[in-house]
Amino acid sequence: MKKLFLTLTLSVSFFFLSFAQKVWTLEDCIQHAFENNIQIKQYMLGVENAETNLLQSKLNLLPNLNGYVSHGWNWGQAIDRFTNQFATERVRSNNFYASSSFNVFSGFQKINTVRQEQLNAMASRLDADSFMDDLALNIATAYLQLLFAEEILENTTNQLNITRQQVERMEKLVAAGTLAKGDLLTIEAQAAAEELQMVEARNNLDLTYLTLVQMLDLPSVQNFRILKPEIELYESQTMTMTPEQIFTNAVVKRPNIKSAELKVESAIKNLAIARGAQSPSISMNASWGTGFSGAQKTGEDAITIPTEFGYVWFNNAKVPVFTDYTQYSKYEIKPFKQQFNDNNNRTIDFRMSIPIFNGWYVRSSIEKAKLAIQNASYEHETAKLQLNKTIQQAWADASASLKKYAASGKKVEATEESFKYAEQRFNLGMLTSLDYNNAKNELQRAQSEMLQAKYNYIFKTKVLDFYMGIPITL
Repeated sequence: MKKLFLTLTLSVSFFFLSFAQKVWTLEDCIQHAFENNIQIKQYMLGVENAETNLLQSKLNLLPNLNGYVSHGWNWGQAIDRFTNQFATERVRSNNFYASSSFNVFSGFQKINTVRQEQLNAMASRLDADSFMDDLALNIATAYLQLLFAEEILENTTNQLNITRQQVERMEKLVAAGTLAKGDLLTIEAQAAAEELQMVEARNNLDLTYLTLVQMLDLPSVQNFRILKPEIELYESQTMTMTPEQIFTNAVVKRPNIKSAELKVESAIKNLAIARGAQSPSISMNASWGTGFSGAQKTGEDAITIPTEFGYVWFNNAKVPVFTDYTQYSKYEIKPFKQQFNDNNNRTIDFRMSIPIFNGWYVRSSIEKAKLAIQNASYEHETAKLQLNKTIQQAWADASASLKKYAASGKKVEATEESFKYAEQRFNLGMLTSLDYNNAKNELQRAQSEMLQAKYNYIFKTKVLDFYMGIPITL
């Protein structure tokens, strides 16, 4: 028992250790989501359901075949269906029946139903692909926000460390009596403000981690860490294209657009199905039946006896009328096998149903189908308009972010030089602590703006790549 407990403990420890040591790349996050996301699994169930509907629509083209068997007893006076005579005693009976029907023509409704289900199945698969694409894009967004939050935390931490070094230096100067305590208090206030910024950056980083972990449906944010790739900022290939060119390419690739288009075609097929109900329908039916009855008997040693059963008038005189009555010395129930063969019955017929008036149901169905086509067309157009707006906005944001990043880079270079000069003057006592803090804050602000422009540009170009069908990677 102790050995088993030790084995289980080591196994669990190894599992959590392995999890703790794993560093997640963007590809790892996306792959994990694809394999474990419950909504994706639900979409896959929808795909299976659509394929089942497609298979059923094809099988509906085949004839149906059904069989029936009964076994029972009858008491009291009733006409036996096999002997056509009254039976007053208990009679056992068996019935065997099979029937089949085949829809020969019904306004091509079944054929159009098959075609509609084919379109629905393809649209269902595209809906699943669209959701997976959107999920991958959302995960990439959260991943980039996480990288941005880590760089912001790193920047605020570095700034705080610089300020703390100044606090230590000024404490020594104040202790030596070469610096007024007011300057030290100003720097200490700056350190406290930067420490608050670092705490806020840490909290924002934790929340960003939590957002990504929840997207991945992981049990806990503990021990979850991502890989920080070396991202080189360069002009994306998609930025050399116009938004119109990107849209023209994306509109034929995006699964949600293709799905919306297929749904329009499906609605058109639904209209054809509704119109098919106006047409006469022709069906062929066939049946076979037989049975056994305890009232159906056969006799042995037949004797024919003339028996008077009435009279007629002839020459004003009654003339008796006789019939031959067969009498048996012994009666037996006809054998089951013989009755099974003798009682065979087969039918085949063709039927035509002509719709004349059915409460305006068919006409209403046609009108509803037309409205469904219009609605599907509007949804298709809306999807294309939304795609165009998203591409236009992403292209404009990426272009602006690239320009802002270039300008921010120049600003950072200038403020770094300015801060170095201010720091030198501050260390020599030629600059007040207030002016030093202003120079330092200006540098931190410029660095934050450059980081924001950098990651905004990366994200927007990834969005454009995504709509061009380029896989999301870092």
